[in-house]
Amino acid sequence: MIRSLAAVGAAALLSSFVHVPAFAAVVGASTVSSLQAALDNARPGQRIVLAEGVHLADKPIKITKSGITVAARTAGGTVFTRGGFELGAVRDVTIEGFVFDGTSTLTVPVEAQATRITRNTYNGNKDGASLTVSADDVQVDHNTFSNRSNEGVYLQVTGPGSEIAKRTWIHHNHFYNHSFTGTNGGESIRLGYSHKQSKSAYAVIEHNLFEKANGDSEAISVKASDNTVRFNTIRDSKGYIVLRHGNRTTVEGNLLFGSGIRFHGNDHRVFNNYVQNTGDRAIVFGKGSETDSGPASTSHDRPDRVTVAFNTLVGTGAVVDSDTGTYAPKDCVLANNVIQGSSSKLIDMMSGSTVGYEGNIVWGGTAGIPSGYRSVDPKLVRDANGLLRLSSGSPAIDASAGSNSYVTRDFDPQSRSGKPDVGADEYSSSAVRKPLTKSDVGASAP
Repeated sequence: MIRSLAAVGAAALLSSFVHVPAFAAVVGASTVSSLQAALDNARPGQRIVLAEGVHLADKPIKITKSGITVAARTAGGTVFTRGGFELGAVRDVTIEGFVFDGTSTLTVPVEAQATRITRNTYNGNKDGASLTVSADDVQVDHNTFSNRSNEGVYLQVTGPGSEIAKRTWIHHNHFYNHSFTGTNGGESIRLGYSHKQSKSAYAVIEHNLFEKANGDSEAISVKASDNTVRFNTIRDSKGYIVLRHGNRTTVEGNLLFGSGIRFHGNDHRVFNNYVQNTGDRAIVFGKGSETDSGPASTSHDRPDRVTVAFNTLVGTGAVVDSDTGTYAPKDCVLANNVIQGSSSKLIDMMSGSTVGYEGNIVWGGTAGIPSGYRSVDPKLVRDANGLLRLSSGSPAIDASAGSNSYVTRDFDPQSRSGKPDVGADEYSSSAVRKPLTKSDVGASAP
């Protein structure tokens, strides 16, 4: 049949307005081999989905196309017990929802820029790190890292040679149950290495939950410069937030129960943190084996020009102290903190330390410093979420000293108004912060 010119014209006009996809938006695969075939033919914007079940990847599943998502059909239902993915020179690839069990791990190489690793589970003992990030602009979010008892870290951020991966964003992950009993090498997160300490990583580690982080004394080990560690929760763990090497890192608004913060290096800001420790050492000025670390040094760098301000610190022993070393902390500041405990020396700094003290409130024990504090009851009361907050009439309200212009909010975070209150909490009748639980983070979280 010969179509009329009018019909042909109408069809041409319609085709100019109607977009017909050239490829399927979602491509399903039932086996590793069919997944590889789908990945080889993938187009930007596609979602390649692997079926539920236990899969053995005897050779790496290669991802060589940019702009795609590789996902489990249901998060937690698609399991690798051996092997896994090998990312090539790609960009904007998302890997979502897989379980890396057995010996299976994942590495994001330098060439795989702007990769997103989301809603995966890394379970059990591995050879080396469970997840390694070497590329720039990688997002690691809503993953679960669990049940490891051997040496090695859950998440390692590194980079090529002496360089560091930049702008890694690590958020809403659950780090759980690392029980390695060695003396070193079982961190939940290791950001950098000692030989990369002077490199600026610009990483952000926020809104993560750490439980039973007992594989190392460092739950978060920072060995690079210019990072932010904020709004995380650590509970039931021996691991601390530790600035082991590097300079100019901000530690803000973390909720720590039985844990603490230790730092080495220069020009850090530690503020708005809530530390409730059943023992001592909520804040530790790290020992100095040297005045300033060189690029290849693995020794302990003396803290210089570190400000510890507007924190709420509760313990029983020495709540704030310094490790003993050859070089004492220099030109540091301890200001506007609420420090509550029962020790005969709540602040116990190494002889020779040059620390400026101002505006602190100390209660329940002897301060241990000559000035820069008031010994008054801060009137802390426990809220519905178990956090000790300022109550009406607290002497901490509107009582801070000096000027810390970067402290514009408290640990909730709510805006600080007028003259800021002492401690992590700005008094308010509408408290909003609560410690993170496993329902807030990890592979199954909203």
